[in-house]
Amino acid sequence: MMSENDSILVFEYFTASGEKDKCIISEAEELIFALLDDLKEYNVDLVINESYENVVKEYDNVNPILIDENIIDWLEKNASDFDNAIFIAAENNNNLFNITKILEDNGVRTYTSSSEACFKSSDKYETYESLPNTVPQPRSFRFKIDAKGYWKRAIENLHEKWQAEDPLTPLKLIIKPLMGVDCEDIVIIENIEDLTLDLDKIFTPGSRVIVQEYVDGVDISVSLLSDGNKAIPISLNQQFVELKNDKGTYLGGKIPYESKYKDEAFEIAKNAVEAIDGLKGFVGVDLLINNDEKDIYSVYLLEINSRFTTPYVGLKQISNINIGDTIIKLIDGEMDIDDVDISLDGEVEFKKFGESLEIRRI
Repeated sequence: MMSENDSILVFEYFTASGEKDKCIISEAEELIFALLDDLKEYNVDLVINESYENVVKEYDNVNPILIDENIIDWLEKNASDFDNAIFIAAENNNNLFNITKILEDNGVRTYTSSSEACFKSSDKYETYESLPNTVPQPRSFRFKIDAKGYWKRAIENLHEKWQAEDPLTPLKLIIKPLMGVDCEDIVIIENIEDLTLDLDKIFTPGSRVIVQEYVDGVDISVSLLSDGNKAIPISLNQQFVELKNDKGTYLGGKIPYESKYKDEAFEIAKNAVEAIDGLKGFVGVDLLINNDEKDIYSVYLLEINSRFTTPYVGLKQISNINIGDTIIKLIDGEMDIDDVDISLDGEVEFKKFGESLEIRRI
């Protein structure tokens, strides 16, 4: 547990590393400044790119550590100087796992998921195999893209096998990277004839992908808090996903989302998070409400995000609790998760418009 005079190391991957892409940095800025606001009662050592020097001067409780290098390189040299950390990073290039592992190896207490949990949830097939009989999931298989095109025949064989189980219903497939974020490089195969070698321009030889049966439905997510053993759902969120030219793009979302399947979605998300050891702090679970009412399952789990996700910035607008402070108290044992009493006042929408993320109450 942190004593009154202890500080907590805080950072967000892109704002610390000096990312210049406005589309990426706009969301990253919203996340890190929301977290800083939640931690205003703590002494914070904030690692951030030197271009933010004037912005962070506004925080009386923040000791800015200005850097001009990749945050992973900086952590490898300096992590051992800190006792506690809470941070924001995504799965790109295995960054989430690598950062968590560096902190753990240097004895830093983290208020985020363990490195093992990050690995299992970052790899979509590892997640699939970790929850075989726990929650409904689309059938999935893992493939490696090879330079000679053998992957194409393997997927054709898989399609033939799955289609034979229900020959009267055309089978669509969805292909996505094993480790990807925000619907990155998702390809939908409506007809098996669309499975061409041109796909190796998207999925380069040597890369690994997950192939799933496509389930038509409404994209939703559940945000949860977890103490590492028990999880509590705090909101059901609508996801705005655009499917264009057989590709998916994540555009934002709305909180809360009202659905008759809310309780079912909450139960699936809670069971999934509690089934993977080491998931703790803020966790997001992506799900799909099935449009086929004849299907045995109404809600499918798609993936788990063992990290702060974009709905966090929306929840800050309408939640009655301080989420960052609650996470620390839960993991430190100063609060029981059964005592977390959260309510939402109003609705909030967050959308990506070009190079900005717009957040507004509605």
